[in-house]
Amino acid sequence: MALAFDEMNGTDGAIREAYVGLKQWLDTVPADHIALRRSQAELFFRRIGITFAVYGDAEATERLIPFDIIPRVLTKPEWTKLEKGLIQRVTALNAFLGDVYGARECLKAGILPEDLVYRNPGFRPEMAGRRVPHDIYVHIAGIDIVRVDPDTFYVLEDNARTPSGVSYMLENREVMMRLFPELFTEHRVAPVENYPDSLLATLRSVAPRNASRDPVCVLLTPGQFNSAFYEHSFLADKLGIELVEGSDLFVRDDVVFMRTTQGPQRVDVIYRRIDDDFLDPLAFRPDSILGVPGLMSAYMAGNVTLCNAVGTGVADDKAVYSYMPEIIRFFTGEEPILNNVPTWRCREKDALSYVLDHLPELVVKEVNGSGGYGMLVGPHASRQQIEEFRRKLKMAPDGFIAQPTLALSTCPTFVASGVAPRHVDLRPFVLSGSDKVRIVPGGLTRVALKEGSLVVNSSQGGGTKDTWVLDA
Repeated sequence: MALAFDEMNGTDGAIREAYVGLKQWLDTVPADHIALRRSQAELFFRRIGITFAVYGDAEATERLIPFDIIPRVLTKPEWTKLEKGLIQRVTALNAFLGDVYGARECLKAGILPEDLVYRNPGFRPEMAGRRVPHDIYVHIAGIDIVRVDPDTFYVLEDNARTPSGVSYMLENREVMMRLFPELFTEHRVAPVENYPDSLLATLRSVAPRNASRDPVCVLLTPGQFNSAFYEHSFLADKLGIELVEGSDLFVRDDVVFMRTTQGPQRVDVIYRRIDDDFLDPLAFRPDSILGVPGLMSAYMAGNVTLCNAVGTGVADDKAVYSYMPEIIRFFTGEEPILNNVPTWRCREKDALSYVLDHLPELVVKEVNGSGGYGMLVGPHASRQQIEEFRRKLKMAPDGFIAQPTLALSTCPTFVASGVAPRHVDLRPFVLSGSDKVRIVPGGLTRVALKEGSLVVNSSQGGGTKDTWVLDA
């Protein structure tokens, strides 16, 4: 694996322009001062309850995501390129979903194999031939991006169902502004605090055409035992909308209502953080107690908007991801601004043969996996793990893709030994409304805190840090 590009020190050891002020600050501030501020940040996070759970871990109810207090810095030109690429990509994702549930022109043209769509667990036949409000499927997208050199960013993954993590982006910024106000006076950092306003404007813009002039939006959560419940309650509070569970809603005459102390109130837009399977026991899993009976009938009648739309999971699939360059060209007529990571589809005979021969060098992922689970990082895997994946690939090659082990860029991170480079990725959040696409500058930077590790997921021991886009 090639030597990683360090975003502060560059390729020649000369401090890169974006980091000059931060490096001067790091050189003058004592390590014990940074350590004190880090413990204060942890206390703040614990006090407000910003926790997450790992399924299957009985002791995870009060787990904090580790927070690194050294920000990641991007210049305005770097962000401008990313922003253009993100808008292009999400525009193509929405067009692709509209097409596979509509005319299916991309399948007729052979842009990707039909079975990748029709046999995909995220594909919902119920949505075929149905138009969604304003023809928008992915209202909230989290696009995972990695960097390998000063000029090259790759899209690692498209999160088109219920992307999470934006609460950490907002809380990280608030903590940094509280603990290090002097840094913000020395840098012109683009704000992210307007994300809740942008999200609310996006939700209201996609209300059904028969909604009132002041659409009622709610956030539908599976409840307090969900791993992301903190984020659900945080966002509902920031948006000024009701946080509801399935039992708080009911459907009458194909219209969704919310139970209130003043009586039933019509609901126009549901920002749902519940997977498709559990949304409506009459349409999907009959044993679901999380959803709302009759919700799909109201949705099909065009009386409520679900954000994100039902069936977006087909665009989350890592095998479909591998066709995104072709999908972008087909639907936009443009070359992709942000490239994919080169990908071998193990469903293809030649690709499978190559992957089996080079397992110790590659990253292998389940096409429907997430959260860093079901993944082999070849260079860091034991011989036993490699052989186990070899068996899996031979038994069910269609369920896997493989990619080269990228040398993810590193950023300065405060660890036990002091300041040291650690690998990072970036999840910007893209909001698609009926009026425009909105992106707050930055996003959630995730950091692999273990030395040499490439796995940034919080469930696998990763942390987060504030992401600065300099306005000047």
